[in-house]
Amino acid sequence: IPLPLWVLEEIDRDPDLVYSDRFGRRNVEYLSLGCDMLPVLWGRSPVQAYADFMRNFRDTFRPFFGLVITGIQVGMGPAGELRYPSCPTQKLTWAWRSRELGEFQCYDKYMLASLNACAREIGIPEWGNGGPIGAANLMQDPELTEFFRSDDGSWNTSYGTFFLEWYSGMLLLHGERICREAETIFRGTEASTSVKLAGMHWHYRTKSHPSELTAGYFNTSTRDGYLPIVRMLAKYGFTLCCSCFELQDVEERKMNAVSSPESLLRQLLSAARVCDIPLEGETSAARLDSQSLQQVVRMSKYYSSGLEKPSFSFNFVRMDKNMFEFHNWVHFTRFVRQMSDANAFRAKLEVDAMPDTRRSPTSLSDVAKFGMASAYC
Repeated sequence: IPLPLWVLEEIDRDPDLVYSDRFGRRNVEYLSLGCDMLPVLWGRSPVQAYADFMRNFRDTFRPFFGLVITGIQVGMGPAGELRYPSCPTQKLTWAWRSRELGEFQCYDKYMLASLNACAREIGIPEWGNGGPIGAANLMQDPELTEFFRSDDGSWNTSYGTFFLEWYSGMLLLHGERICREAETIFRGTEASTSVKLAGMHWHYRTKSHPSELTAGYFNTSTRDGYLPIVRMLAKYGFTLCCSCFELQDVEERKMNAVSSPESLLRQLLSAARVCDIPLEGETSAARLDSQSLQQVVRMSKYYSSGLEKPSFSFNFVRMDKNMFEFHNWVHFTRFVRQMSDANAFRAKLEVDAMPDTRRSPTSLSDVAKFGMASAYC
């Protein structure tokens, strides 16, 4: 979903309203969080404009809350995820994306002003002139870079810690600002609110986790970068949404030996359990093969196992005509029954949104009575 036309017109007047990397390449998927609280949109700040939009949405659709509208996912970055656009969203679907390091998005004048102020505050102004030197190219082996390499990379120095704490801290502050507004606006509407985190798993088995660092998650082999975010969500009563439930290490490592979607997801699920917040799972793609669906069941049990009342919902992304081919429909209905038996989550299958399924020998009522899978476009 692109930014509104009137916002894009403001970006034409002031290109620094959007993120920029060290090469000057700008990303118009989302406004730079460096101007969150500045009156850059016709006298309003981006946070004020977003709050006005949410408030108008609430007032317009108030009769539907609690019945038709039961959940609201609050977008906080590109593709709705709380992250920096370190890698353009369209690239994340490309086959070679498994080696993407990403670029730090801190070169617009608003982000640079914040970084410069923080560097001056600690008495080292030279640290505030831009992002890390030696972060190399997007597709380079991180072990060949000055900043990301495991043993003596500058990510693990005083400078690296300063920069990454500032960079991830700005993202966390942005999330808190939006959560605070959304919690106030949707309070009492009987609709849950959720925030989605990105599954940047392609360098998880390295020490520095470069693709996570550039996305704004200060998560390394020695630091948990997700727990502070989940604690923030718990503070405002938000649900954590995360994807990658169907991805398996054995398959991903065929493309990238240091990838580990399972380990990343387990870390997120553990943080949700520790903070006692509801979880909303998703698949990262429309995978209907039995192996992928069984992986979803396994990872769902990792979250719910041992919890007396696990609060877990699941969105199956996404419903299309392929779902209703005989072998896919058999796999899907078996998957629904398994999730139901696990008492892992609750959701519903929207029958009205589905195409003609008369050719399928498995009835919709068989699925609906288990009431355990949410499929949507």
